[in-house]
Amino acid sequence: MRRGDVLLVEGSSRISTAIRYLTQSTWSHAALCVRTPLDSRGRPVRGDCLLEADVTAGVRRVPLNHYWHQHTRICRPVGLTEEEISALIAHAEARLGHQYDLRNIVDLARYLIRTPPVPSRYRRRMLALGSGDPTRAICSSLIAEAFQAVRYPILPDSDALPSSDPACLHCYQELLHIRHHSLFAPCDFDISPYFDIIKPTLCAGFAPHRLQWSEPPA
Repeated sequence: MRRGDVLLVEGSSRISTAIRYLTQSTWSHAALCVRTPLDSRGRPVRGDCLLEADVTAGVRRVPLNHYWHQHTRICRPVGLTEEEISALIAHAEARLGHQYDLRNIVDLARYLIRTPPVPSRYRRRMLALGSGDPTRAICSSLIAEAFQAVRYPILPDSDALPSSDPACLHCYQELLHIRHHSLFAPCDFDISPYFDIIKPTLCAGFAPHRLQWSEPPA
């Protein structure tokens, strides 16, 4: 992992199950990598590498091995400078100590007992029914707000407007609009066309010809 990467976690709690249902995805939690877990020689560095919004502890730092046995995915932004990555991390770390938005938990509680047939177009809005208090956050909104602070797209809305170029009267220009950070879910970093999916097995130098296969029975 690198600074600025987003770690998606499947999760196994009842709240995670509700979030996966509302978003119809595998991922229920997201954490931001705020420092590279390995040094230039590939040795682990000391200190907590991830920043997240936890239900009970609020916005906090945790070590990478906190999710060692979880099903995870690494999403990496593309094209950001080191200064921009430092700025988005600083924006997220400024929220350290903030509390989790408990109103979101209340809104999700009805789905912990049973899962009623909610139309898909309403499910995402249900995740944005929180308190609106700037000192509270949920995991995905915390990270989305940090990326929006450096104007990096996740899943922006867009409008197609006629071009002002007189030489191209039939052309259109696309203008992007920032979606409110409270409307983002962990899965959005996975489906975003602006984040690369990192597979550690391939990054470590996967060599298929070195694999040892058992011989099929005669």
